[in-house]
Amino acid sequence: MKIVDRILETALYCSDLDRSVAFFRDLLGCRVMDHDPRFASLDAGAGTVLLLFREGGSTAGVTFASGAIPPHDGSGPVHMAFAVQPGTIEEWAAQLRAAGVEVESRVSWSRGGESLYFRDPDGHSVELATPGVWTVY
Repeated sequence: MKIVDRILETALYCSDLDRSVAFFRDLLGCRVMDHDPRFASLDAGAGTVLLLFREGGSTAGVTFASGAIPPHDGSGPVHMAFAVQPGTIEEWAAQLRAAGVEVESRVSWSRGGESLYFRDPDGHSVELATPGVWTVY
């Protein structure tokens, strides 16, 4: 199974945290590093982390002995992109189809990159992008 190289955007807010953890773990190969009732951190490749937060679970913030994480939350369908290897978009499309995930859109960019778009269980727009999408990637 192909796994992502790195994540370009980092946080999603989920109505069912366990369902979202399973989706990204099983479909994209993201390894679960931490998981509690409020959030999960997943290894998204190349030293990057995908944070999944239970909707409303971080509105009070979190205080530790060493500091505090300010309150945050989000709603509505947001966008995130994973970097994938050049020439793998067809393999990814097949992997998504085999898992019953509909490919919503495909784009061939003028710089040579390709993108594949689909939705996670909460309706977030997830992109798999090859190099050539941006001038920096």
